[in-house]
Amino acid sequence: MPHPSRRRALLLGAAALATGASAPLAPPALQTWRGTAMGAGARITLAHPEADSLFLRARAEIDRLEDIFSLYRADSALSRLNRAEELTAPPFELLECLSLCARVHAASNGRFDPSVQPLWALYATSHSAGGTPTDSRIDATLARVGWAGVRYDSDAIRLRPGMALTLNGVAQGYVADRVAAFLQRAGVERALIDTGEIRAMKAPQGRAGWPVTIRDGPGIALVRRGLATSSPLGTVFDAGGKVGHILSPETGRPVAARWRLVSISAPRAAVADALSTAGAMMPNRATLEALVSGFRGARIEAAIAA
Repeated sequence: MPHPSRRRALLLGAAALATGASAPLAPPALQTWRGTAMGAGARITLAHPEADSLFLRARAEIDRLEDIFSLYRADSALSRLNRAEELTAPPFELLECLSLCARVHAASNGRFDPSVQPLWALYATSHSAGGTPTDSRIDATLARVGWAGVRYDSDAIRLRPGMALTLNGVAQGYVADRVAAFLQRAGVERALIDTGEIRAMKAPQGRAGWPVTIRDGPGIALVRRGLATSSPLGTVFDAGGKVGHILSPETGRPVAARWRLVSISAPRAAVADALSTAGAMMPNRATLEALVSGFRGARIEAAIAA
């Protein structure tokens, strides 16, 4: 049976042929899929006669990408890299993310560093056991952190012994970009993809953009852009809500919560994702603006001080 909106369009077309008149076809209604991606709630809204089929295929694409980036899947490419400290014939998507990470690492003067994963694991394990990591354990773990220990090319990715990577500061946006690319290839023009970070395609018919409200910030109309928001205390390790999840690769401690949130938009959601994470680590507005200005088309949508 045709999709309801498609069936309506077919009926309108048949009526026009029967009367000899030319009646405009009604556009497909917006439909929404909800699920999970990269451990976060996810949503895809689009207008297309074959929406149900496209949702299934988009979910398969998300699943494929999670097999590359997820730290919660033991057999993902990233998990295998962290275990063996080497990954031969790495997926193109993983190399592309690492290349973006290198750019943001340099632009942020080393503040953005995916090699903080050993520190993240230390904090998570300590707090889940009801304690806090000692200074000596933090300092010992810090010795295993440093982007300079990451080497990669099309043949292999290699880590210095004891290192591990997290791509949580970029992968959600990257997945949104890849889903948007898939939908575009499938003939979708108008869609909003939210995989924890947002990627907007062409606006719904008759609207200036996709309405998006930044938490505690402004509402914007998003068109053909990605949007990401980070907050030092948006996710915390402790029950008291004071130990933030964004860790400094220099000190091994959570970054000072100078910002309540930083929201960045860019032509690619992966870029917005990485810049918002790095932006939440910037000490002031001037350094935040300098960071964002190095990426074409990126802009600060909100930067609210703590």
